[in-house]
Amino acid sequence: MATNTAQQMFVGGEWQPSASHETFDAMSPATGELIGSIPQGDRGDAQRAIAAARDAAPGWGRATAFERAAKMHEVGDIIESRRDELARTLTLDQGKPLQAEAFGEVDELVEYWRMAAEDAKRLSGELPNSFSPGKRVLLMRRPRGVVAVISPWNWPYTMPGELIAPVLGSGNTVVWTPAPSTAVCAVAMARCIAEADLPPGVFNLVTGPGPVVGDEIARNPGTDGVAFIGSTATGRRVAEAAAGKTTLLEMGGNGPLVVLDDADLEAAVEAALTACFLCAGQSCTAGERLLVHAAVRDQFVELLARAVTERILLGDPFDDSTTMGPLNNEPVAAKMDEHVGDAVQRGAAVLSGGARATGFPTPLYWEPTVLSDVTPEARVAVEETFGPVAPIVTIDSLAQAVELTNRSPYGLLAAIFTADLAKGLEFADNVRTGWVNINESTNYWESHLPFGGRAGSASGIGRVGGAHVMHSFTELQTVVVTPDARGL
Repeated sequence: MATNTAQQMFVGGEWQPSASHETFDAMSPATGELIGSIPQGDRGDAQRAIAAARDAAPGWGRATAFERAAKMHEVGDIIESRRDELARTLTLDQGKPLQAEAFGEVDELVEYWRMAAEDAKRLSGELPNSFSPGKRVLLMRRPRGVVAVISPWNWPYTMPGELIAPVLGSGNTVVWTPAPSTAVCAVAMARCIAEADLPPGVFNLVTGPGPVVGDEIARNPGTDGVAFIGSTATGRRVAEAAAGKTTLLEMGGNGPLVVLDDADLEAAVEAALTACFLCAGQSCTAGERLLVHAAVRDQFVELLARAVTERILLGDPFDDSTTMGPLNNEPVAAKMDEHVGDAVQRGAAVLSGGARATGFPTPLYWEPTVLSDVTPEARVAVEETFGPVAPIVTIDSLAQAVELTNRSPYGLLAAIFTADLAKGLEFADNVRTGWVNINESTNYWESHLPFGGRAGSASGIGRVGGAHVMHSFTELQTVVVTPDARGL
């Protein structure tokens, strides 16, 4: 299903090429085909989008919450009506299996727009008491203005959706720069937003290289806030460029899935399948390492290796039976090569997978891999691998699980399996992560709940999730009312 069509950016309410008319090719990781020609935006294109967003900001900010909510619902309805088209574009451009994952991501995207619509209606200020008799104090929530949105390639609909929808719903205007490797998805989503006929300049899409257009929208004084989801390295560069602005940074993770000696092993194995192989492991909440108690390690390893062999089916992502597709790009595939190779050199045993798969249209298909006897110092247990691998590290106590979790520079999410709720809560009390799942996969989240890294970690700052984004990109204005001296 090749599209191979020229795409355009959306600036000031109009579809247009880049000013230079330069483009870059979008290649499918699933088929190896050319699927689109994407505008190679530059700083000038980004500046024009920022100017359009600034012009539109006052009027959009004055619109009522119910007017904005109606537009958010309209976008959601349009996305839902194009479910099949959007899902197939996602499979072609990102590589997700169509039935197992792509349709689900489109459905979640619809929910983000509808949630933003309802949250917009309920976003309110306060009426605190005044020290002075007779005075009234109003705390009014005001949009910050123009928000730059920079989004990743692993969830090319839902990650920008969970930012753009609430940012627009709370009265801000948007300049969006998506990851180039899934820019075809970005254009498809932008077409849904454009069809809702928002006022010109309220929503803008500029495609191009992150170090150019992403840096410009983060750095330019015309943007008032920056919302970013992506890698830690990129996030830190964005934070430097956006110094002094409101920033929301959701970055990398290396969250463990801990299995204690009293755990329900069948449930833990089920959770590990989702933790390690959803989106081919390309998730900030992936189970990047499995910390398994020595007393149950052999049994857990046997169950997991069998389950991976029988149930994780790597294949053509358009085939209904496929549960895992290719990796999205060569750099992440090369990192899998390096991390698995490093683990083996340090003594890890390969129980399944362990190499790139052969016989597929591209070299981006990586076998689902299980590694046992992984040392805590192995790169696959320390860094964010972002691939389909389950590295098993043996532990001997809850205390060791806490120590290894906190040794990581990341602090996004951790999970633990135990029959003892007190142990689960003790783990949550002592690990420095922004989210803890007890008896659930690391890849479990709910879209309305606050999600983000703990302070001081490499996982970012602020919280995505429902109205929490609205709180980040609105600010309180204090209004003190003194009654007229004539008593009016």
